[in-house]
Amino acid sequence: RSLVAWNSLEADYRPLAELCERTIGVPALAGNRVELLADWQHIFQRLLADIEAATSTIHIEFYIWSDGGEADQVADALIHAQRRGVTCRVLVDALGSHRFLHGKVCQRLRAGGVHVVAALPGGLLRLPFVRFDLRLHRKIVVIDGRIGYTGSLNLVDPRYFKKNAGVGEWVDAMVRVEGPAVEAMQIIFLADWYVESHVDLDNLLESNDAKPQPARGDVETQVMPSGPDLPANAIEQVLLTAIYSARQELLITTPYFVPSESLMLALVAAARRGVKVVLILPREVDSKLVRYASSAFKGELLEAGVRIALFKDGLLHTKSVTVDRQHSLFGSVNLDPRSFRLNFEILLAMYDSNFTAQLADLQQTYIDRSELMDLETYRQRPLRHKILESFARLLGPLL
Repeated sequence: RSLVAWNSLEADYRPLAELCERTIGVPALAGNRVELLADWQHIFQRLLADIEAATSTIHIEFYIWSDGGEADQVADALIHAQRRGVTCRVLVDALGSHRFLHGKVCQRLRAGGVHVVAALPGGLLRLPFVRFDLRLHRKIVVIDGRIGYTGSLNLVDPRYFKKNAGVGEWVDAMVRVEGPAVEAMQIIFLADWYVESHVDLDNLLESNDAKPQPARGDVETQVMPSGPDLPANAIEQVLLTAIYSARQELLITTPYFVPSESLMLALVAAARRGVKVVLILPREVDSKLVRYASSAFKGELLEAGVRIALFKDGLLHTKSVTVDRQHSLFGSVNLDPRSFRLNFEILLAMYDSNFTAQLADLQQTYIDRSELMDLETYRQRPLRHKILESFARLLGPLL
């Protein structure tokens, strides 16, 4: 296994890497090749090619699978892979993928031999025994145990997904990973699969492809799962440490921004000590309650010098943090209480200036397609908006 030696990391990286290992129990791994996929067309193109080339296993885990377009092409590719002897396992959240699980595409997958399992199922009979607020929000694909994908894109074609929500096309990014970090992604999937499928452990051990991977590149990566089964607030501590480590520039993208008090304090403190802090949010989101709750925090941030860019060309769904163009966080985690405390998420820390510069360049393209908020204009918003924001802010911890 290719673990990162602490003395090989830049001094600015070590506190974050050590915190991740000590709180979540996962080490940083050297020798990864990490490719940033900045648009959904490219993501599906690479994913379909890798599925068609698979020889052993294909493991897919998403919060939402929605029928239509390129998502149906993935289903077809899985069925063809299963026919040629590849073991295909699909794990989707029971609530987020409710329509898919009761639709024709899922029926075709199961009829074709693909193993499809619903995670965290609900129902009236289970109501006294389950937590409906706990959701599987991860996005993971692992192919043959050697290629991994993660990021913010659900298994949906943005041309068809939530067309009536009034927010435009969803805008996402993913990373394609080769190297030792893929084994960690595989283990996360297999743990989730074992819990939700109740499969025989011996059988799973015989056909899982979880094995140490050789070095494929030079990116030092830490793969961090989060969820209610892990130390409380661990992922929030990771984000706070990254924010406090910033010295020159901090760029953040998130679709849902309902910050905790500690996160607000960290962002305000970073701006006031002279860090260029840019928070990139979608102008429109698919939840009015989240929109008003988010707006309630923006005045304090603007007053502190945080720049807030409102993305105009759809619902910006990418979740990313870049620090001084030196290291970055990327995955499925939103900046809201649900992601921090209730959802099962995945987050990658990349201790690499080249990858981080690419990610920061992508964030800049989002800024170029945004409008910057003005403090005086914000202060002059209608009274009814202020009242709704105050009410939504009270509900923030529940969102």
